Amino acid sequence: MKPARDPFSNGAEGDEQTRVVIRDKRRIDPVTGEVRVPPAGEQPAGGGVHVDERDPGEDTAAGAGDASTAASSGAAELDALQARLDERTGDLQRISAEYSNYRRRVERDRQLVMDMAKAQVINQFLTVLDDFERAQEHGDLSGAFKAVADKVVAALQAQGLEPFGAIGDGFDPEVHEAVQHATSPDVDKPTVTTVLRRGYRLGERVLRPALVGVTDASGEADLLNDTETRDDAGQLQDN
Repeated sequence: MKPARDPFSNGAEGDEQTRVVIRDKRRIDPVTGEVRVPPAGEQPAGGGVHVDERDPGEDTAAGAGDASTAASSGAAELDALQARLDERTGDLQRISAEYSNYRRRVERDRQLVMDMAKAQVINQFLTVLDDFERAQEHGDLSGAFKAVADKVVAALQAQGLEPFGAIGDGFDPEVHEAVQHATSPDVDKPTVTTVLRRGYRLGERVLRPALVGVTDASGEADLLNDTETRDDAGQLQDN
């Protein structure tokens, strides 16, 4: 019966037994629980635990720097967004103002066109109104003719037509056309004393001036004549 084979032998009888060396490559010391540092030049086997030998203060400083950089970047992005928002808001306000001005301009032009068209139509009726007045002065405006005339006058006045030019009004060259002139001590300023043809206005627009006779104060007329006489005499003496 053969003796049991020694597991630590190299298999040859009579040879010297080979020395077996067992290395403990555990990274954690089972007794102290601390991480073992491998000898110089020896790498941890099997992708062992890597011990970071950097200063913890460096990590703190790096983290603070990253946070500061991120905060600066976020503030810059926020400023850029605010600038774009302000720009868009300004554009919107400008467009809104331009649109409001456009609407007012269109409304004003539309009203102007309507007033001009209305004035052209009403202007054709002024001679008809003159005929009504002459018929009334001669006593011919009566009956059905008067009823029709009253309706025509009422319709034109409803559109804004207003007559002007009455005896006793102060003379206004903007609305009166003087075709007669006289003097009288009964007036103290140029006054309408005769109305030859009534004038008409539509709103602020004068469709036709009134033909009137004007009477001035006699004192003003005498003063004017004296001034003209003195001027003529002075010219003669100079000559």
